[in-house]
Amino acid sequence: MFFPEVNPTNLQISRALQQYLFSLLQSCKTHKGFTQIHAQIVINGLSQKNYILAKLLSYSITSGNLLHAHQAFRQIDNPSTSVWNQMIRGYARSEMPQVSIQLYNQLESSKAEPDEFTYSFLITACARLCLFTEGKQLHGRILSNGLSSNVFVQTNLVNLYATAGGDAGIVNARRVFDDMPHRNIVSWNSMLAGYLRSGNMDGARRTFDEMPERNVVSWTTMIAGCARSGRCKQALALFREMQRAHVEIDQVVLVAALSACAELGDLTMGRWIHSYIRNQPRLVRLNNALVHMYSSCGVVEEAYRVFKEMPQRSTVSWTSMITGFAKQGCGEEALGVFQWMEYVGTEEGVTPDEITFIGVLCACSYIGCIEKGRHYFKCMSQVWGILPRIEHYCCMVDLLSRAGMLDEAYELIEKMPIKPNDVVWGALLNGCRIYKDVGLATHVAHQLVEELEPDRAAGYYVLLSNVYAAARRWNDVAMVREKMVEMGVRKPPGRSWIQVNGAIHDFVAGDRTHNHALIIYKMVNEITKQAKLEGDEPDMLEASLDIEEDHVRVVSLSPK
Repeated sequence: MFFPEVNPTNLQISRALQQYLFSLLQSCKTHKGFTQIHAQIVINGLSQKNYILAKLLSYSITSGNLLHAHQAFRQIDNPSTSVWNQMIRGYARSEMPQVSIQLYNQLESSKAEPDEFTYSFLITACARLCLFTEGKQLHGRILSNGLSSNVFVQTNLVNLYATAGGDAGIVNARRVFDDMPHRNIVSWNSMLAGYLRSGNMDGARRTFDEMPERNVVSWTTMIAGCARSGRCKQALALFREMQRAHVEIDQVVLVAALSACAELGDLTMGRWIHSYIRNQPRLVRLNNALVHMYSSCGVVEEAYRVFKEMPQRSTVSWTSMITGFAKQGCGEEALGVFQWMEYVGTEEGVTPDEITFIGVLCACSYIGCIEKGRHYFKCMSQVWGILPRIEHYCCMVDLLSRAGMLDEAYELIEKMPIKPNDVVWGALLNGCRIYKDVGLATHVAHQLVEELEPDRAAGYYVLLSNVYAAARRWNDVAMVREKMVEMGVRKPPGRSWIQVNGAIHDFVAGDRTHNHALIIYKMVNEITKQAKLEGDEPDMLEASLDIEEDHVRVVSLSPK
């Protein structure tokens, strides 16, 4: 890079040099060039020129070198407001937003005056730090300084209050939003995100429908919000609408769409998305979403194919594959992936986390590998420094209970450092059902139903009834039935779904509202007959409780 020889005492040449250096800063694209320009600024005594320093700091911050920017900032005797703003903005968006507030306090005691940009960046910092009281104080200063009409300030205030969450937060955000004389797309997106963050899906949908224009962020925010809230059909409907609107589809919205596909079991849409991005470079999280989608749809071989082809993998990648195999009953394959993870973890810089071990312990439970389960449970804390959570204890109780080691499972529950929940007790109760341990089942059931709401206790009453039926204790079965009627217990019916020719069919136990219900039940009866001919006789000692709308009906209580 060429720099002309100049005499700093010559005012005309000095101004020309300042303009030259400023233009170089504007067009600079490399760190080496930036370093050379900065050196010339210092050599020629221009390090106190605020407009040049503001540009210098802006480049340094944008390129991710915040420390270098701070060092240059500290050398300035009297920073202007624009220079202060560059540093406050940089820290507000960094991993240390609290420093921007410290800088603001220093600015207050300097000769500079904060402006609308200063407050806009500060509000961003408060939102990231969840300093809502301080944010309200800033709002008061903004009003007193007559800066409340600035669209950037107001947009950040909307985001601040929306981040607070709850009814009060969204009400305050809406109040600021409604008072805005002018709104841009960022303002609308902030309000939309606020509704979704507070769980107000209806408010979010109304805001989305009222938007005068939508960009990819608007669509992505709405689709992801629907997927997270369980409105997966609506999420995919919006995704199709987004396509029809010819909005550019980015990888973030595809992650949200794949999440909805996984929840619904919509393999057709999932495959279409995979085909759409097949030859494109993909974010790690998009590949993770593909693995999760295929696993959830039962196509675990395709999930594994995507996983093996990933150029980079995160802990989430390995966990998704382990969990995917475990959920499909492929325990050996799940443990194989975990051992692979242990082997290459150092090279790829990934380590297992709490969720990884849930998948590993579930895999051990599915294949009945007790020793490996015990080994991995100990390794969690001893090797990886991960303290077992309630979910890990539940996996271990389930593993031991399925293997018939009911006493050891009960002892583990008694020694847990955290209070066991209904899922832990339920895993033990299910083991009691399998191995017909009536005494322990009765004790466990009492532990459960005394602490649970009637609706949550329903499934455990059913398990207890099955234990009694297996032991031919019909009076106790009747007692459970009477107790359920007395407490008004209703067990939610089982649900399942299947995709045929791109359409998802949802089935509920006992439901006959499907258009082809007669044909479906006829086929079920045919399958049942065929199963009996093949020697697959149902265990008629199991008590099955059908919880209907108005009564409890006990069926198949004793063998014919």
